[in-house]
Amino acid sequence: MSATAKSLKGAKPAPRENPLSEFVWTATDRRGKTIKGEMAAKSANYVRAELRKQGMNPGVVKPKPKPLFGSAGKTVGPQDITFFSRQMATMMASGVPMVQALEILANGQKNPKFANMLKALRDDVSGGSAFSEALRAYPMQFNELYRNLVKAGEGAGVLDTLASYLERIQALKGKIKKALFYPAGVLAVGLIVSLILLMYVIPQFKTTFEGFGAELPAFTQMYVSASEFMLANWWWMLIAAVAGGFAFVLSYRRSTNVQRTVDRMLLKIPVIGQILHQSAISRFARTLALTFKAGVPLVEALDTVAGATGSVIYDEATRKIRDDVAVGYSLNLAMKQVGIFPPMVVQMVGIGEESGSLDSMLFKVAEFYENEVNNSVDALTSLMEPFIIAVLGVLVGGMVIAMYLPIFKLGMAI
Repeated sequence: MSATAKSLKGAKPAPRENPLSEFVWTATDRRGKTIKGEMAAKSANYVRAELRKQGMNPGVVKPKPKPLFGSAGKTVGPQDITFFSRQMATMMASGVPMVQALEILANGQKNPKFANMLKALRDDVSGGSAFSEALRAYPMQFNELYRNLVKAGEGAGVLDTLASYLERIQALKGKIKKALFYPAGVLAVGLIVSLILLMYVIPQFKTTFEGFGAELPAFTQMYVSASEFMLANWWWMLIAAVAGGFAFVLSYRRSTNVQRTVDRMLLKIPVIGQILHQSAISRFARTLALTFKAGVPLVEALDTVAGATGSVIYDEATRKIRDDVAVGYSLNLAMKQVGIFPPMVVQMVGIGEESGSLDSMLFKVAEFYENEVNNSVDALTSLMEPFIIAVLGVLVGGMVIAMYLPIFKLGMAI
């Protein structure tokens, strides 16, 4: 081998330059009207040529100035990625090239962070990178499942499948939030109203009661004492509540043991725990079916599913299933060993393995448990309404009775 060939073999490939840049331009149309706009192109001459093709007389064309302090805008969330996947699938199915579709979506984005991310993806794809490789630069927005599915089949079909999957997951999350946040929100409002009564209304009644010169009933005195305690210590109670909440959130994010404990407690709550179980099983089945159908090997698919169930308990169970399958266990036997999947799910997985239709069986399991979540949430909402009314009646109604009880006694004495 010659010295030149050796040097070429050992040399590192030159970094790929960004093929497209953002330009701002002004032009005059056929009516003499001045028009302004933006365009992504390799150079300013490309922009001028494109403007002339459109029948405009180009004026100033210059690179778009970059922001001084980075990208502003809100964080790109799961809902944004779901809309992006659906829009990409629709445009690509209509015959729009991927680079052009990315540019259209980037120009239509109101969130600067998301727009800049889409422009970077457009530049990478136009420079020759595969779409799945370009997505690896954004692991927080496009998780391993998303990247693996795109890698298994890049095109409108896989993006349409991904969009449908993400839409179902978002709908499922919305059901869970509805089940948890509705009663919590109503009770929080009741608690705030009770605190307002304790701190502002009861002290006014206390002044009136002192003018009577009579001994207050025990029930009323209990609320008066609670009001005095709140007025004297509200500052320390607020600090303790904020510090306790901050410490819990910090420990929950950093400690797997705390996450496991909280998750186990939530799964044991009547009705709510059942909904969380059904949601985790549905997400497990749909994610595994989707990855397995895309041609991902079962062990690798299980590795992807671990982390997609929305439950620490089910994530750990999925990793144990993956380890058992890797050493030769059948999937249904490995699921049976962890002891958290219902017998019906294990049996349907076993039938799917024997018949060679594992993905279709898992899809049926996912649909069944998604329907169960919908029914359970509706039942929980109906069950919680009388409970919430009773709790609010005790919180607020108890205070009202306590405040008017001395007045009733005074009226009877007169």
